[in-house]
Amino acid sequence: MTVENIKGKTATIYFDAKKCVHSRGCVLSHPDVFVPNVVGKWIHPDAQSNAELLHVAKNCPSGAIRVVVDHELTSDEAPLVNTVRIRENGPLVIEAQLLVRGQAQASPRATLCRCGLSQNKPFCDGSHTAGFVATGEPATSVFADLPQRNGPVDVQPIPNGPLRLTGNLEVVSGTGRTCNKASEAFLCRCGQSRNRPYCDGSHKAAGFSAE
Repeated sequence: MTVENIKGKTATIYFDAKKCVHSRGCVLSHPDVFVPNVVGKWIHPDAQSNAELLHVAKNCPSGAIRVVVDHELTSDEAPLVNTVRIRENGPLVIEAQLLVRGQAQASPRATLCRCGLSQNKPFCDGSHTAGFVATGEPATSVFADLPQRNGPVDVQPIPNGPLRLTGNLEVVSGTGRTCNKASEAFLCRCGQSRNRPYCDGSHKAAGFSAE
């Protein structure tokens, strides 16, 4: 069981260690709440206001942190605009009403592996730090506005192939530029495509193997 459940007076913090990619936004912004490398309890919900706890959770790119306040307010609301952001030399950061293989996810945020090395596919586990190189600024595609900007997005990892994303989605560069808008996208997860973040079939020649 990787999900810790830490209850405060009015707020509960859920932490999924298996999804954490150590972006360190939580530790750096609120070291009073998140105190790593200590013996015993390391998460302290009562050290900050509920509003701050919700803010931290909503800024956790991997969805490893979730917050529920008095069973009414939660950090799990889906966004008004679905996005997948391309991290320089790093993962795909998606925010949407998220499904993976048709299964609804607890958090609307996740980091998806695009280096091909994660041991927790389709999620990132930080393996890209071993030397993966890929731009976070892909070329802008020709696209039309979507009739709707939110709604469910289903991530379907194709066996030995790319990630197939279906649903309203905006592809955003690392600097915030909208690169594409689509209702279906095939995104590279083998790390070999010459058209990243999109699949170009390189997984076949590379012998990429993943469920």
